[in-house]
Amino acid sequence: MQVSDLKFLVVEDNDFQRHWLKVMLSNVGATKIYQAADGHEALKILKDADSAIDISFIDLNLPGMDGMELIRHMSKQERSPSIVLASALAPSLIFSVETMSKAYGVNLLGSIEKPAAPDTILNLINLHQSLPKAGSEREPPCISLDDIRRGISKDEFEPFFQPKVELASGKVKGLEAFARWRHLEHGILSPASFLSPLQRSKEINQLDLLIFKKVLDIYPNLQKHDQEMLVSVNISAISCADLKFVEDVIAYANQRQVDLKNISIEISESAAVENAPNFLENLVRLRMNGFGISIDEYGTAHSSVQHLLRIPFSELKIDRSMIRGMSDSPSLEIALGLSIELCRRLNCHSVAVGVETKNDWDLLQELGCNDAQGYYIAHPMDEKVLSVWMKEWAQFF
Repeated sequence: MQVSDLKFLVVEDNDFQRHWLKVMLSNVGATKIYQAADGHEALKILKDADSAIDISFIDLNLPGMDGMELIRHMSKQERSPSIVLASALAPSLIFSVETMSKAYGVNLLGSIEKPAAPDTILNLINLHQSLPKAGSEREPPCISLDDIRRGISKDEFEPFFQPKVELASGKVKGLEAFARWRHLEHGILSPASFLSPLQRSKEINQLDLLIFKKVLDIYPNLQKHDQEMLVSVNISAISCADLKFVEDVIAYANQRQVDLKNISIEISESAAVENAPNFLENLVRLRMNGFGISIDEYGTAHSSVQHLLRIPFSELKIDRSMIRGMSDSPSLEIALGLSIELCRRLNCHSVAVGVETKNDWDLLQELGCNDAQGYYIAHPMDEKVLSVWMKEWAQFF
């Protein structure tokens, strides 16, 4: 879709700033621009089916109904537009509003400082264009728990690997293993098709152990590419709290004679707030046996640094929600820089997940992040494809 096909709404009480944004939008090709001087007027435009706004530029300091209340009302609409915050507030306040907007489920593209420049506006419009459209993604097939059990018993699950690249050198330093199912009818299925039923039935540990063992079986082949390749395996909180599961993991690793400093157990940030004594005991035991502990999805849960410090982690993976759009959001860049600095001070590894553009890569380099992972580098792939990809990537670094 061209910029000229999109519909924009500028919500700004200052006449000059409203006019300036309209001019800047026109300069990048916009032709359908609606304007509102306050939140009530904006809601009337948004409720008009004929307008069907795609992107709203919202000032937070509005008379009567401020920008935050407007965003709350917009989140309740059946079709809410993407949002760009246009405000001269302090970055810390902007970041708080961005967090609030995401909690309401609004597509927040980022924030701009006044007066806005055309390049910045165009970058945010491109972010909107890259969002998946409703109905564009294939719905995961409805899979029964019995079918999943059958797939596990028939050994139809396998690990796919996504590379982690060192930002300073461009060299591949690690891999993250994801579970994939080669279903006889539906082809290759992602975790969206099978994780929830397994977690509800508390049977996720069977799949976790299966994938872990397959990663260790493949491990010698992975080391042909790089002797110091770090491989991380996603393990659920349910499995990590299972004493027998962790015993089996340690026993199998010792049986395969794998150098455990190159194997990392990856848990989500939401799992890191788990207080179960078995969970914490098992993580300590894994670290004592030489495994790394990686906290994934950092920035998505409500954990504090104090919560995180209870976990003996060696790597912090910053979630893509903090990476996406950071080049156009000073507040996100500040938050990202603080996260990277936290890793530096704690002497642990920082990994940015969800790196999708050259701009993301360049900014992460400037901030001193250790590694990057995301579609800009490569999608998850099976072992055979990975081998070819590694050889191709090595030619450039």
